[in-house]
Amino acid sequence: MKNLLIHSVLFFFSATGLLCAQTNLTGYYIEGDEVVFNFDTRHYKKATRDNTSRKINLNDFDIVNVHVSGEFNDWAKNKWCMTKTGKYTYEYRVGLKELDHSFSWEFKFIINEEYWAEPDRKFENATQAAKDGYWLDVYNLKMYTATASENANAHFFLEGHENAKQVVLTGTFNKWDEHAFKMKKVNNGWSLSLNLDPGKYEYKFIIDGHWTHDAKNPDRRLNRFLTYNSIIYITKPVNFILKGFENANKVALAGSFNDWDKNKNLMTKTDSGWVAQLDLTGGKCHYKFVVDGKWITDPKNPVKEYDANGFINSVKMVE
Repeated sequence: MKNLLIHSVLFFFSATGLLCAQTNLTGYYIEGDEVVFNFDTRHYKKATRDNTSRKINLNDFDIVNVHVSGEFNDWAKNKWCMTKTGKYTYEYRVGLKELDHSFSWEFKFIINEEYWAEPDRKFENATQAAKDGYWLDVYNLKMYTATASENANAHFFLEGHENAKQVVLTGTFNKWDEHAFKMKKVNNGWSLSLNLDPGKYEYKFIIDGHWTHDAKNPDRRLNRFLTYNSIIYITKPVNFILKGFENANKVALAGSFNDWDKNKNLMTKTDSGWVAQLDLTGGKCHYKFVVDGKWITDPKNPVKEYDANGFINSVKMVE
């Protein structure tokens, strides 16, 4: 990694990301299925020369080009070239699907392929950089892409606490950040909705600095601090199709999602075969079809794996 002194920015991705409601966060926003990096020279007073501690004043600096550099492009200094959109502004767009689903990344803007822009530590999403376990006297940006939106797919509500000054939602979807998602005070409590990829997430509320689980949610687990983390499951509809077998009397879908129960998810017969739709959380699932009692893999799916018991199963990824 290049110039470790000044690289430290987190961000989180959602495949259904909308324009980020965190409008006070600097350096990016999410629009549709894209992450939009935006660099404004007026937000940065100084820059540091690569691999040195030499700083320059950006007010008197001739900017030829600006690139986005981070873990997602191996800290390249000349790959993600930004487009100049105004006298002071630059922009670079990248599709969410081009980035993997890691919860955190580090990135920074590099000017003329040599100078790393230093954000003002007063920015709400500025964070102190670290190297080899030690904090450095350098502040960088934080990015979140588990975005807040009124039309999001994950809804969180904390009942009561009308006298609280601030309530923050935190969880595995943002690596338990204590500041990113401030909840909105509403009638009878606090509310916030997030866009999240399919999956299983743990979360808690921070009420004026005090951490607590969601008392209204029975799904929870005991953590290492002997307190509870609440759990939310985000699902998406997934279709399973078995072509042919028109003469079969009964076809069932069994897999890791239903404990391989051959009676739980019966498929519906159509003119061309059999279909079933299940709401599944994200990740990899193993499955088979059970045709009149006979277990078979999916003949139209070339992706197969052995399970722990040595059986070959078809594999589907839910994203």
